[in-house]
Amino acid sequence: MAQQAEMKKTLGLTGVTVNAMALIAPGAFLWLTYQVQAAQVDLAGQTTAMDMFAGLFVALILAFLTAISYSKLSELYPQAGTGSSYYFTEQAMLGEDRLSAFARLSKFIVGWFSHLYYWVYPGVMVAMMATLICYIFQQFGVDLSAFWQIVTAVLFSFLVGYIAYRGITGSTISSIVINVIQIIALIVVTILALVYRYTNPEHVTFVHTEISSVVMPHSFVNVMFQATVAILLLVGFESATALTAESKSPRHVSRGVIISLVIQGLIMYLFEYFGANAWLNTAYTGKDAKGAVVTGIDAAAASSAPIGDMVKNLGDALLGNLGFALMIVVAISVAMAVIGTTLACMNTGVRVTYAMSKDKEVPSFLGFLHPKHATPHAGVWAMTIASAVIGAFGVLSITNLTAITFWSNIGTFILYGMTNLIAFVAFLRHPQRNAFTHIVVPILGTLANIVMLIAVLYLGVLGGGDTQTAAMWSILATVAWVIIGVVYLWVQSSRTQRKIIGGPVKTN
Repeated sequence: MAQQAEMKKTLGLTGVTVNAMALIAPGAFLWLTYQVQAAQVDLAGQTTAMDMFAGLFVALILAFLTAISYSKLSELYPQAGTGSSYYFTEQAMLGEDRLSAFARLSKFIVGWFSHLYYWVYPGVMVAMMATLICYIFQQFGVDLSAFWQIVTAVLFSFLVGYIAYRGITGSTISSIVINVIQIIALIVVTILALVYRYTNPEHVTFVHTEISSVVMPHSFVNVMFQATVAILLLVGFESATALTAESKSPRHVSRGVIISLVIQGLIMYLFEYFGANAWLNTAYTGKDAKGAVVTGIDAAAASSAPIGDMVKNLGDALLGNLGFALMIVVAISVAMAVIGTTLACMNTGVRVTYAMSKDKEVPSFLGFLHPKHATPHAGVWAMTIASAVIGAFGVLSITNLTAITFWSNIGTFILYGMTNLIAFVAFLRHPQRNAFTHIVVPILGTLANIVMLIAVLYLGVLGGGDTQTAAMWSILATVAWVIIGVVYLWVQSSRTQRKIIGGPVKTN
């Protein structure tokens, strides 16, 4: 009988870390989300953007809480393989006699909700990439029709799917190149923004009249509201824990989780957001939906690419009217970062699905490994098709894009919250338990993710207009996914005569 294909242990610390870094991608998300952050208002209709940096800092604290839980779980269960939180859940529940009967149900719930993040998020990236490509074409006077926007989304999805199909080693090389390019572009643009701030060559009035105003909080409520968006910039660090089966050492995984968040979040995100908000000034103008001229924060909220506008201004003011060329170069680097983000998420998500397929908790064909590349190729192509469909839907309108973003975010916060809870359970009776990292951190992480989930839904539902419509679509889609999961679990359990609660659990 032919030997079954196995995943190869090819990843060192660099490979694990850069794959996690690619999913965080500060070079991409500053460009993609700044408008959303600038447009956010509180319940009184007043902007919250003055607290953008402070909101990011709070979100970073919450992300580190979850990252610590992931890191500790990966050290406790180095044999997790591709399962990540799915496997962590099973082992934590089996380790507690009072909870062992719920091991299968608990890990199924974690794995099923993981798909709301890992399978929807690539579709969001596909839609954003198609939107970015359309923006670049517009700079040259070409407006792509809805049909060609859909074609762009589908082609991009299959391009990334092919890279993932070729294997994680090729993906790692791609991630290294993309990370280097986007970080260089990010540093250059941020330095230019700070030079503009301190030299003020055009004698403008800055939105933050004092540089300290950029980092200091102005309103606690506004900081929390900004954090609900900023936390979405930081997701992805956990992707390293799904690469255990391909990592040369389990220690590479736990270290990669923290290192990726330190580099991309603590250093790069804070640096670039400091620079962008320091540059923001009242000479920056635009037109709102009604055609009225707006300035500063309102202009950023009205623009489809405020960072692109900023880069053009910096190039014209500081580099001898090279703004347009600089903007195109940065836009291309953003596009490359989106490729890395989509690829990293596909690599992680398909491997979680692979682990579930080995337990027959999802269709078995999703776990087939390619005999040459040792990748779950059937799962890769299934995710590629799903991403193409989701991306094609999202690119058609801002309402559609917001809806799939909310849908992915719901899955993210549920997954992160449950993982923190599992970390608490796993170390509850462990002989080497640490009161802070094993008890306090998981509890705070669980509560923080619950608060963020409620806040996202609260802002979405009460936002009115298209935002409310998008939020309701995402909620209905989540309910539908839950119903599908319940039906699948019941049918599969009946067919295989396995108990949902109380039955023996077989680990693959």
